[in-house]
Amino acid sequence: MIELKNIHKTYMMGNTEVYALAGVSLKISKGEFIAIMGPSGSGKSTLMHIIGLLDRPDDGAYYFEGSDLTALSGGQLSALRNRVVGFIFQQFHLLPRMSALENVMLPLIYGGKGHLRDTAKEKIALVGLSDRAAHRPNELSGGQQQRVAIARALVNDPRIILADEPTGNLDSKSQEEIIAILKRLNDEGKTVIIVTHEKEVASCAKRIIYVRDGKIISDETFVPYVENKIINTVSAPGISSQAAQGLGGMKLLDYVKQACIAMFSHPLRSILSILGILIGVAAVIAMLALGEGAKASIEKRLSSLGANLLVIRPGSAKIQGVALEAGAVTRFTIADVNAISSLSGIVKVVTPSVVGRAQLVYANKNWNTQVEGTGVAYESIRAATPEAGRFFNEQELKAQEKVALLGATVAKELFGENNPLGETIKINLINFKVIGVLPAKGASTWRDQDDIVVIPVTTAMNRLFGKDYYDTIYVEAVAPDLLEETQEAISALIKRQHRLSKEQEDSFQIRNMADIRSALETTTKTMRILLGSIAAISLLVGGIGIMNIMLVAVTERTREIGLRKAIGAAEGDILMQFLCESVLLSLIGGGLGIGLGFFIAMLMVAIAGWAIQVSLFSILLASIFSFVVGVVFGLWPARQAARLNPIEALRYE
Repeated sequence: MIELKNIHKTYMMGNTEVYALAGVSLKISKGEFIAIMGPSGSGKSTLMHIIGLLDRPDDGAYYFEGSDLTALSGGQLSALRNRVVGFIFQQFHLLPRMSALENVMLPLIYGGKGHLRDTAKEKIALVGLSDRAAHRPNELSGGQQQRVAIARALVNDPRIILADEPTGNLDSKSQEEIIAILKRLNDEGKTVIIVTHEKEVASCAKRIIYVRDGKIISDETFVPYVENKIINTVSAPGISSQAAQGLGGMKLLDYVKQACIAMFSHPLRSILSILGILIGVAAVIAMLALGEGAKASIEKRLSSLGANLLVIRPGSAKIQGVALEAGAVTRFTIADVNAISSLSGIVKVVTPSVVGRAQLVYANKNWNTQVEGTGVAYESIRAATPEAGRFFNEQELKAQEKVALLGATVAKELFGENNPLGETIKINLINFKVIGVLPAKGASTWRDQDDIVVIPVTTAMNRLFGKDYYDTIYVEAVAPDLLEETQEAISALIKRQHRLSKEQEDSFQIRNMADIRSALETTTKTMRILLGSIAAISLLVGGIGIMNIMLVAVTERTREIGLRKAIGAAEGDILMQFLCESVLLSLIGGGLGIGLGFFIAMLMVAIAGWAIQVSLFSILLASIFSFVVGVVFGLWPARQAARLNPIEALRYE
């Protein structure tokens, strides 16, 4: 079925070449159940990604049923992935704002079979989740989310099932259920390939391949291979002419539906995008009146910002991602916290923080969330006084006590309406006592702020995450007008503490709310000048705003784009979806801008008595321009999204 010949794959980690695969040759027959094992960094995940057509080898040949796939284009590989391969990811990769059924339907949509809703329902029923089909991922347990991922992998009746650590984030009961499903799929004739660290999971396979240092060191078959004679009712797709050409099967309505889902999935981001075009279009009609309105609106937002908080993090603010070179990141320790605390004249409170993700278990419920280890001062600095219970104290901090405060979302998921105080939960299999429930803060643009657990920083570092350095240091200045002085003093102190050379001075970053205030005030002033001089420039600014927001959206949704490509979305599908989203945002903004501009003009006539007349030409011009802006300024972000490498996108943090 699959034959790999002398496959090589190399990655660049900084200036270092990492040989993920070094001359791997492998044959896989139909109906096999294979486990790929090896230590971290051995190349087993890279091998699975190449088998699943998510990644390309640097050298070597890939044959599928005798056809060489090495030279296929990205679109052709997408079409093949959609029809031949089903992926089950360790992190599930379910789109959070879609229901379980909608997540399962995604491969059908990209395969041009979006009308086959009943097929998706059948796969949901197959994994025992018919009663949970309308629920979103955050309403499902880890085991249920993994079963949704399995249903999604099966919906196009693929011939190969690839599972990367399918039980790695699950409790033992969910693990048994997932393994049972994989065995059943193999018995039905599917070729199943799993990557795992666990010998217990690998023992369920009929063939185990051990990988180390990018090479296969052993390949053991425990059950003699016999070709499965079961014939599926749906003919198994080979390399069809459509797949070979890489043609997508989505229709315009499908693109619009996916764009609408994305817009409603990120309402604040969508509102900000619409606001940019709205201001521009309304400026064409109402000019200076809208400029003053925009100024008042932004000033109101500025008044709600905090003014005396500094956040110190390792790494340069100029670099996105993880700096891998030695000395590129300053590691903070207790010595830094004590040194900053000694600046008593300008520093009020200091507290360190370490952050990581962990699996929580209580009774038969489990939940994956962010765990933050911090100090006692966190309660006052971050307005985290518990609504119920108490915060941990200095004695518990020094003793590394296993106590925890739950965010509102975590408390609801694990305990429902029951009182969690005094109960014991497991965090990564370690028992913690719940002593408080944090105040509800709601969702921010990037995550649910209530989906968090707070524990003592000493416990987090020494008992949970095994860290010997802090991820963040929070500093509260004595007064807002001392922020710049405090920031400069802390910066000088850190450079002195760590003996940083001139070239290493950007190995940490300090951010404060005054910087944000200054940037917003500068932007507001610039907008007023533009709106007061040429109204058309304001529309251009609105278009640039849409482009910026869409570029941010591409970054925020990088893993989502990687998932869509993994399940069969071609570059054209991603481009059209983002372009439709941009056009829809601009048209909605244009329509609202016309209404707002007309309203403000009439209001200015009524209150100020200005002689303003809204012409039909200005409305038509604003409508046409809003559409053109959506296309022009949405095209670049859409192309950026479409060109993302699927495997790099899935790995994006």
